[in-house]
Parts: sequence; C-alpha cells; structure tokens
Amino acid sequence: MSFDVDIGHASERGPRPLNEDFAAAMRYPEGEESLGVIAAIADGVSAGGEGRMAAQTSVMSLVEDFFAAPATWDTSVVLDRVIGAHNSWLVAHNRRGTAAAMSTLTAVALRGQTWTLAHVGDTRAYLLRGDSPETRECRRLTQDHALDHPDLRSRLTRAMGLDDAVRVDYLQGDLHLGDSFVLLSDGAWGKLSEARILALASTGSAQQASAALVQAALAAGTPDNATALVVRVLSLMRGRLQDAVLRSRLLPVPRRMKVGDAIDGHVVTAIVADTGVHLLYQVRDGASAALKALKTLHPSRASDPQERAMLAHEAWLGERVADLVRARADEGFVRLHAVPAATEFYLLFDWHSGQTLERLRAQRGLAGVTVAEVVAWGLSAARSLGSLHRLGVVHRDVKPANLHLGDDGQLRLLDLGVALSGNETAEQRDLHAGTPSYMSPELWEGAQADAGSDLFALGVTLYQLLTGHLPYGEIEPYQKLRYRRDAKPPSRLRPDVPIWLDRIVLKAVGRDARQRFETAEELLLALERGASRPLSAVPNTPLLARDPTALWKIGLGVSVLFNLLLIYWLLFLPR
Repeated sequence: MSFDVDIGHASERGPRPLNEDFAAAMRYPEGEESLGVIAAIADGVSAGGEGRMAAQTSVMSLVEDFFAAPATWDTSVVLDRVIGAHNSWLVAHNRRGTAAAMSTLTAVALRGQTWTLAHVGDTRAYLLRGDSPETRECRRLTQDHALDHPDLRSRLTRAMGLDDAVRVDYLQGDLHLGDSFVLLSDGAWGKLSEARILALASTGSAQQASAALVQAALAAGTPDNATALVVRVLSLMRGRLQDAVLRSRLLPVPRRMKVGDAIDGHVVTAIVADTGVHLLYQVRDGASAALKALKTLHPSRASDPQERAMLAHEAWLGERVADLVRARADEGFVRLHAVPAATEFYLLFDWHSGQTLERLRAQRGLAGVTVAEVVAWGLSAARSLGSLHRLGVVHRDVKPANLHLGDDGQLRLLDLGVALSGNETAEQRDLHAGTPSYMSPELWEGAQADAGSDLFALGVTLYQLLTGHLPYGEIEPYQKLRYRRDAKPPSRLRPDVPIWLDRIVLKAVGRDARQRFETAEELLLALERGASRPLSAVPNTPLLARDPTALWKIGLGVSVLFNLLLIYWLLFLPR
C-alpha cells in the first residue's frame, strides 16, 4: 500500500505588524516513500529582533535536510542532528550580531507506520484520532517550555538559538489510518479549546481545516500571529522493520499469565509452551470467539533488547508471510494477525489444531509413518521453503518440531524467530542459530546460512522421518568429525523406501554443497517426478575428500608398522 497524506497550511499576522510565524512540510522524494513526510512550525521571538529569520531558517533547514540523512538512521537521530546543528548556527549568529535570532520549533515526522515528534518552545502539536465523529479525540502531544505565569507567558525557558545546547522533547508512537496532526502557534491555540480544535480540524480538506483554525483564532481576538498546519494520513505504507522494533521498545512485555487471564480482549484458554525465552498461549478472541495462538517473551527476558528485536523481526516477517498467504492462498504458513491497538508486546497467530511431525513420529513410531506420507510432507515443506526463499528469507531452523500437521491435513512451517531477511541486526545475523543435527557442514566452518542450508535441513528431516535416525547421528556443537562419512541410504535402514527416494534424500543431505539441490523448486520437482524420472545416484565421497588428513594417517600407520617389524627383526630373529 502507498503512503499518502493531505497537507494544509495557513498563517495570518493578525494585529501584529509583522508575521514572525513560519510553517512548512515536505513529502518524500519520488520513488522513496519509505522516507516519509516531515512537517514543522516555528514562532519567532519578537524581543530578539530577528525572530522571523530564526523561525524561517529553523523550519526550512529541518524540512530540507531531513531527507538528506542516511536512511539507516533512526528518525529521532535525524531530527536531533539537524535541530542541534541549526541551533549551533543560530547561537553563533547571535554572538556575532546585536539582534538576537530565536524561535520555537515543533516538528512531526511520519515514516512507515510510526510518528516522531520533536519540540522546543510553546508552539503545540495535537493528534486527532478516532474511527468516527463520536469516538474521535484530540490529544495534546507537547508541553510548553515557558514560564507558567499569566504575565510571563512570552518568556520561553527553551528556544532555538537561546543556549549552546538545545534540549529537545521527543515522542514517538504508532501511526493509524485517519490520524490528523495539527501544529499551532501560540497565537492560534491560545484562543481555541481542544474541543474547538477537534471540530475545526476534522472538517473539509487539510487546507480548509488550517484556514478555519486560523480564522477562528483571529475572530476570537488573538493578539499574536496565528498559524496552523494540518497533516492527515490518508493511507499507510506497509510497516518497516524499524516500526516493529520501535513498537517492541515502547510496549511492555505481558506478565506470566494463567488460564482465564485476559489481554486486549483475548482470554487465555491454555498454556501451550514455555521455552524459557518465549511463552506460547492459546487464547480466545472475545469478539469473534475464534481460537488464536499468542507468542510473547518470557518475563525473565523482558529487559533483553536483543530478544525484543528478534521477536520484532519475527513479527515483521510474519506480516510479509501473511501478505503471501492472502495473495497466493498459500496455506503452508501460520498467518499472523496485526493488532494495531495492542497495549503489550506480543504476536498473535491463527490457531490450528494438530501436532508437529516430531510429536507425531514419537506417537506413531517408525512403522506408523508411511513412505507416501513422508513424500507428501516433503512436497508441502519444499513449497513453503520456496515461497520463503523467493521473499529473500532463510528459515535457519527447519526440523520436524517446526513442521506442524493440522487436523485439516495441511502441513505448515512454523517459527521464523531466527530467520534471516537481510534486514536483521548484525548480532542476529551472526548468531549461530539452528539445531546442530540439522545444520549443514559448511555452517560449522563459518559460512552464512542460505537457501541451501534450509534444503539440507529439510533433507535431514525427511531422512529422520523415513528411518527414525539422523544421517550423521546426533551432533553436538563443533562435532565436525561426524561429517567424515557418507550417510547410509535410507533403504538400508528401511527396506520399503524406494531407490528413487533414496537418491533424492541422499542428494539433499550430501556432504558437498555443490552436489545438493540448489533451489527448493529443484527438490520439489524431483519429489513430484518420483520413479518416473529418478535422479542419478550420488557418488560416494572419496576418502581424501571426507578426511584430508587420511593420507598422512595412512603414511603414519605404514611407518609405525615398518618400525615394529624392524624392532622385531632386530630383537628376535637370528642374525
């Protein structure tokens, strides 16, 4: 979805001889809507002599330089750097001249699905939010930096150009469709109640609303310049990862809940899992009565910023997978539900009755899992991985415990908690994630996880489901020696496994990455063709390739044997 806003602005000098207010807004550059919108208002300090100049330069430097900052910077960092730099320029200017240039400054930046406010002085910002006229509210976002006395309201305690280091108030929050931000100078808000601001700013276009606010302030007898700037959110773009991370920082982690507890209208009906890092609950939606799965951090990890960032990354990926489910009717994933009004930090998924393949295998035993079922599961899992890989996502933890077979017969890929998307933090990317027994040999050599390592893990999963064993046995971290032998063909451990399936599984779990499947689609095609077009047998890995030190070991063995024979000859045979 595109990002669209309606912007309106009006300013009148009122009874003053000079209009020292200034306001401006700027949209994102063409084709870069992720950079958002910046809007700012300033009121020059009349006693300074150059209040008009200070107000104009404060606003224009901010809106013009906002989009020049690196895209990787947080919005509050961009605002702080630009505002701080201009304040230093004003202070230096004031030291050189006789007339002081000072002003207030209030700015709102909209990016992705978040807003960020920066504020100095006594200009004000209001947020108008609500789905209907009856529920719409006006919330004041700023606090005035002025002496709290009727006769001294013009005395600012903070202003641009007043001190060497300007102290800026920052505030951030979620952006909702239909939000309106109203920026007013003191000449406007001083004569208008919040109820009046709400009524005037909610009618007509943003330009009409701005003009109505200014005219109402003039009609009420404002003694100062009156300026209004209105920004309305008409459509939201898809959330950025930064939005999800910000939300994870702002919201508290839920307390440990028990059956019967409620959270945002969802009632806990069962505690499903406690890993020590995450808690998983089954909850019932109070509105629809539908069952859902709620995932959150364990309270003991609530203050861990890395764990919060990883769960936020999972939420961000879940939104993209949810788009995939809707667009392509792809049922190979569990759909994430967006909760815009969440009061705590958690993820909400569809609930599917059933069990994971790990639990199913333990319940049925080897004889209870047929070859045909394993092939069908492999086809479904390969399709899901192919969809993920086309999104540029690497799962990193494919295993039977993360493949869920629903009561509807659909296999779904679970848990994107350690997945890579190219947007994760460096710490998350460098995390040695995954289950050791399902990790490809090159990962132990320091290689980065990719689509090939996911396919290797799927191959290990199919091998285990067919035989009840792992191709290289149980592997603990750093047991690289396990990979110095080739995996046995599954048919040796289970005679009803056909030769064509033997070859597919052995190719998937091959020691040499160059001999494995390159894409999920290639593996999927091999499983679909089956016996009609079997793969060629995977050649055995030469001894020297399995163990580069084998030649030295053989030489050492021959040398030891020769020396033993020589000793025997010297000691026991007649000369």
